[in-house]
Amino acid sequence: MKKFALHLSTLIISLLLPIETMAKTVIVSSPDKKIVIHVNDDKQPNYQVIFNGEQVISSSKLGLLFKNTHGFSEGFKIDSVTTNQVNTTWQLPWGERKNVIDKHNELLVTFTTPRDSANKYKVRFRAFNDGIGFRYEVPKQKGLNQVEITNELTEFSLTNAKESIAWWIPARGWNRYEYTYNTTDVESVDRAHTPFTFKLPSGTHVSIHEAALVDYAAMTINQQRPGILKADLTPWSDGVLVKTKTNFKSPWRTIQISKDAVGLLNSNLILNLNEPNKLGDVSWVEPGKYVGIWWGMHINANTWGSGEKHGATTSETKRYMDFAAEHGFSGVLVEGWNIGWDGDWFNNGDVFNFTKAYDDFDIEAVSKYGASKGVKLIGHHETSGNVTNYRNQMSAAYKLYQKYGVSQVKTGYVADGGNIKRIDDNGIVRKEWHDGQFMVNEYLHSVTEAAKYKISINTHEPIKATGLRRTYPNWIAREGARGQEFNAWGTPPNPPEHTAILPFTRLLAGPMDFTPGIFDMSFNGLGSDSNRPQTTLAKQLALYVVLYSPIQMAADLPKNYQANMAAFQFIKDVPTDWHNSIAIAGEVGDYVAFARQERDGDDWFVGALTDENARELTLKLDFLEKGRRYQAQIYRDGNEAEWVNNPYDLIIEKRNVQSTDSISLPLATSGGAAIRFKAIN
Repeated sequence: MKKFALHLSTLIISLLLPIETMAKTVIVSSPDKKIVIHVNDDKQPNYQVIFNGEQVISSSKLGLLFKNTHGFSEGFKIDSVTTNQVNTTWQLPWGERKNVIDKHNELLVTFTTPRDSANKYKVRFRAFNDGIGFRYEVPKQKGLNQVEITNELTEFSLTNAKESIAWWIPARGWNRYEYTYNTTDVESVDRAHTPFTFKLPSGTHVSIHEAALVDYAAMTINQQRPGILKADLTPWSDGVLVKTKTNFKSPWRTIQISKDAVGLLNSNLILNLNEPNKLGDVSWVEPGKYVGIWWGMHINANTWGSGEKHGATTSETKRYMDFAAEHGFSGVLVEGWNIGWDGDWFNNGDVFNFTKAYDDFDIEAVSKYGASKGVKLIGHHETSGNVTNYRNQMSAAYKLYQKYGVSQVKTGYVADGGNIKRIDDNGIVRKEWHDGQFMVNEYLHSVTEAAKYKISINTHEPIKATGLRRTYPNWIAREGARGQEFNAWGTPPNPPEHTAILPFTRLLAGPMDFTPGIFDMSFNGLGSDSNRPQTTLAKQLALYVVLYSPIQMAADLPKNYQANMAAFQFIKDVPTDWHNSIAIAGEVGDYVAFARQERDGDDWFVGALTDENARELTLKLDFLEKGRRYQAQIYRDGNEAEWVNNPYDLIIEKRNVQSTDSISLPLATSGGAAIRFKAIN
């Protein structure tokens, strides 16, 4: 651990160097003074980050390079500095908490160099108690109008990469973000997606990500030398990283910092670095729970394409709507209703028609039937990566859905990474990455276009979340990691540790539509070698609290819930919109526990889960309101439960508790617990 006297380096440099070469250092700290950012202009603009006296990020370069003009690299000096302080509270229309505190100190640094063109840029730093953000701001100037960025020089440097543990998935791969997580030392990382989470030898936890990704390429991490983690932007098909014009602002580069793993989970940094709601009244954006004609396709009970086993039929949709209405679910997702699913739909994006149904699906009839029961049809658009075909039909498709009362649409972009198909202005087919600038803009276009029709979007095979749900609240959820479907046919399926890693990595970015709630673990047989959920039944219930999403699916077939209504009761009871959320225990990849209070209500819910190791968690209940009594309705692993051969052993019990109590939860291998604390006075 390195300790620093914060102003000593500036003083020594001032004494030893002549005035014309003197390096400047400016400093901004978090409101609680625990995080300190040093910005320096020695040789090349750079920064470093100190947390509790420990060097978290050592001296790291800043800058940008451009095609056909001067870049921002060596020779730039600090020209001017302005500061600001913010302490406000704002509200999420829906989310894991209602009120969000934005308290930070800001430092805006202008760098200049003595030449006639491309000679000025700014970096805005914000220091919060839970981390930092910084972004580039490039004003219009001689030599910089239309801009093509060929390199972002941003670094995140570590002095102890070999001794630090990282949890990461590879970047620039065929399967986008849908990989199982690696657990290695940082030095063993090659290219990685963000959020990129690691633990320093001191126990300090850090996660690198970005916020407000708009009209820019997504940032991945490339370790070029040991410990030198460099921003690696996803390129266009022609190799250029970003095409823009001045004035422009980059996304925020974010570093969340905590003394322990749990602290990362309670951070609001990403949301706070996004702009406020731009859509106005968004009361039409409705969180909720849904069922769907979906899991049957994954386990081969039904098909997406037409034929004898076609899932998306009028009769099947009505049957699901009956089930949803009986048990209080707000919608039914129907995949495979529109023309285009026959044959190899994975590579068949040219033929999808988003307004024409198969003969056995009557969208008007099912919509009217659902309306009579208080259940909405949830729409679905699969593009198979042909975004030009989708864009050409998008407005008509949304208009059709609006006509029939559809207010949520799940969009899919199934295609190998780097294989998104677009047709340029010359009619030439280009292939782009899911997370390149073209698709960053395409995803956002689908969301803003949907807002015109009061439709919310749940994006699958998406661009990663960067907090834009604050700015565009109809971007209600997205996938962006290995979800439940891999437990049906993935080889291997998601391992027991997977959902104990996701909260500390992918979910730091925002809600995930994981689709929990599988009750039948034996569709491919039990045991450790089958494609099946590698969890107990209790853990499937815990996922509804642990893996946050404002729209949660009861993913299994209705018959499997009807066979176990006692356990299904928790899924019926658990909300999806929260007044407050508190992570109360956890270590990355080992276990995690969340407590969440329902919005506009008094009840609290807890979800806890573990990896492949059985363990007992003792949780303090001090999050409950003092002086009130609650009935704890507990769904936990039974004494004989273990995920491989006995996943169904479940104990349901009740006891009265209050905030001064603790509760002990024995968790089986890949097990869990789910609790409703129902206020009784």
